[in-house]
Amino acid sequence: MNAPAVTDLPSALRHIAEALDQARDPRASTADLLARLRAPRAGLTALPARYVEVFDLLLDRLESSALFTEESCSFSRSELVDSLAQWLAKARDQAGLA
Repeated sequence: MNAPAVTDLPSALRHIAEALDQARDPRASTADLLARLRAPRAGLTALPARYVEVFDLLLDRLESSALFTEESCSFSRSELVDSLAQWLAKARDQAGLA
């Protein structure tokens, strides 16, 4: 799945929120989720660099979770989605979009 690139911060954060909503469906593939979450990457440059670093780290962990067929203590997809939701809330606050 190729998601269109998103280049402005409000649209990027909205796109991430939509992807996280869909990620809660256990039938959603991690590969599709990652593609949807990576699409707005360019729009995140308006945030402080540490936000982008944490976002990338969480995506790397989510990608690693796809290597396991079941939840593991180190790579729980549901916990990573929860962490991304927390990141999103803080990014919205930082951007004044909360």
